Amino acid sequence: MKKLMMMALMAAAATTTFAQDALVKEAKKAFSKNDFDAAAQTLAPALTSSETVDKAAAWNMQTEIMYGKWSAINEQSIKSNVDHQPYDTLAMHRAAVQAWKSALKCDELDQLPDAKGKVKLKYRSGSQTKFKVFGVSLVQAGQFFYQQKSNQEALEAWKLYLGMKESPIFAEVKDFPKDAFYADILYYVAFLSYQEKAYADAEKYAKLFAQEQPEKADEANEILLFSKKDNCKTKADSLEYLAQVKEMRKADVSNERYFNLLLDYFGHANDSEAKAQWVEEEIALNPENKMVWAIKGETAMNADNLDEAITCFEKAIELDPTFTACIFNCGRCYYAKAMALQDKLADKNGMITQENRNKVAEVVKEAEKFYVRTRELDPDREVCNWAYPLYQIYYFLKDEAKQNEIIAIDPSLAQ
Repeated sequence: MKKLMMMALMAAAATTTFAQDALVKEAKKAFSKNDFDAAAQTLAPALTSSETVDKAAAWNMQTEIMYGKWSAINEQSIKSNVDHQPYDTLAMHRAAVQAWKSALKCDELDQLPDAKGKVKLKYRSGSQTKFKVFGVSLVQAGQFFYQQKSNQEALEAWKLYLGMKESPIFAEVKDFPKDAFYADILYYVAFLSYQEKAYADAEKYAKLFAQEQPEKADEANEILLFSKKDNCKTKADSLEYLAQVKEMRKADVSNERYFNLLLDYFGHANDSEAKAQWVEEEIALNPENKMVWAIKGETAMNADNLDEAITCFEKAIELDPTFTACIFNCGRCYYAKAMALQDKLADKNGMITQENRNKVAEVVKEAEKFYVRTRELDPDREVCNWAYPLYQIYYFLKDEAKQNEIIAIDPSLAQ
């Protein structure tokens, strides 16, 4: 009885194995009739079943089906230029992706040693023939998916294209073609990976793009930096990002994007000591950078270090005589100095002698010079609202005519 049960189990196993491999033959029949979907559906169980004896053969059949489907629809697309008949664009591009993925899987299984420990590649040469110039089809597939806003499918198609040369199928093929748009696809994959928050891939492909086109390293570095910035999870990550941006800044002082990234970083870092250190580093690195003088001036002004602030703002103005914000801030500093001097010179009742008031007026007039220049550069007050500060100046100087002139510009000051 036990012997009969064992024989039954062995027969059942043999039947299952035979059934799985028979699916490959059935799929081949459907394929020969160009019924690609039926062939794929028939074959599907054999691709995943552990009972399939020759899985390389099964995946080779899948490759044939998908390549055949792609080829048939591609032919329709070419004819459509003449007869304008519709064709299934989505199916064509998905078949292209599946064809190459199946070829890769087939080759992976084809490399496994047989019972004698030997590797006999049956399908590689066929894949080389089919796919040697297939890269453009994967590029087109990725472009189609991207236009359809299917970013994951676009990335899959483009990554497959970029990996073709390094695949085992073509690794030893010396004359494998390198398309003119290879570098462009590297950039698109890096950028799209960043958008999809796949930061490791974004960095990987950005570095490859920089190697491929060194003259466009700035574009690659931007992706690298933003990927690192957005992926900062700890203080150590942030400091690593900061160090990297600083190094890139030192390597290319003329590139303002690195300065702007540092400015953005310190604008959110809430670390005044580190910001002050960076400002000094920037001044040493590029003393002709008007923005860093403006930042240093603003920091000093906010800390009531008015003389230092004025010195910094005037340095920025020297570099750019039309730097409206700094001109306005110089006026603010001089007016603040004037009011501080007035408080100092006033008696305990807040009264001040005419002589001392004249001393204050001299400083107020310095503020007036900068506010007037601001008005000349920014008459519509798009950058700085100079109306109220100028009104204060003329009120202090008791110049009613000019007060009325400013009120005419801003009637709210009359209230």
